[in-house]
Formats: sequence, structure tokens, C-alpha cells
Amino acid sequence: MTFTLPDAADADSPLKAEELKVLRGQYEKEGFYVGVQTKFNYAWGLIKSSSRNEQQEGVRLLSDIFRNAPERRRECLYYLALGNYKLGNYAEARRYNDLLLEHEPANLQASSLRGLIDDKVAKEGLMGVAILSGVAIAAGVVGGMLFRGTKRR
Repeated sequence: MTFTLPDAADADSPLKAEELKVLRGQYEKEGFYVGVQTKFNYAWGLIKSSSRNEQQEGVRLLSDIFRNAPERRRECLYYLALGNYKLGNYAEARRYNDLLLEHEPANLQASSLRGLIDDKVAKEGLMGVAILSGVAIAAGVVGGMLFRGTKRR
């Protein structure tokens, strides 16, 4: 059975509140015996959300599916990578995405997601360097002012 994976950009378009409500209703209706597909659909709807708490719940549900439904692992890898990417957990996103690419090196969606993850890590790395540089400069200025102040006395 072949599944078509969505582009990473699709994760940035939240479902309408009514659509998510339908998925939640189906998930809750099935209760303890919730089907894997129902849980998966609800998890994907949560990951697409703009609410961090809902995204975290979506990742939690997908992790559960990954552990308990071996036939859905390949599909879960990509969605777990997307969910963690949206949450800013880039190391986890990369880990799941790389596992998928080990099995499917020609997967275009996973390759695209790898580029997005790498770009975010590089951008945040540069931002971290800029912040550290700013702190170092500020510390130098303050240190210089203190040093001059003690010399004058």
C-alpha cells in the first residue's frame, strides 16, 4: 500500500475549527477502541493546528501509533518529523526524517523537509551566535566602564 505524503507547507495550514471538531468527535466517539486511522487523522489535524498544545498532543498520538502499529511506522516518521519541526524540536525532527530517508532516499517530501530543518537550524545557530556576540560586547563595555571607574579613584 502506497501513501502519498503531503508537502511540509501543508502542515502550516490549520484545519478549520469545524473540521478539527469532526475529527475530535470521531476520536472521542471511538473511545478506548479508537482505530489507528481515526487516531492518525486526528493527530494530523492537531499537528496542523496553530496551537502549540494541540501540536504536542498530535505528536504524542503519532508516537503512540508509531510504537503500536508497525504497518504505519513509515508514514508516522514523516508526520513525527513535521510535528517536531513545527514545535521547534529540530533534533527530533531531523532524527525522524533521517530514519525515513534511510529507507526511502528518493522521497521528495522528506528531502524537502530536510532542507527546511537544516535552514532553521542554521538560522537559529546564527541568531545564537549574534546573541552571544552581543552579550560579549555588552560585557566588554560594562567591564571597561567599571575598570575606568576604579582607575579614577
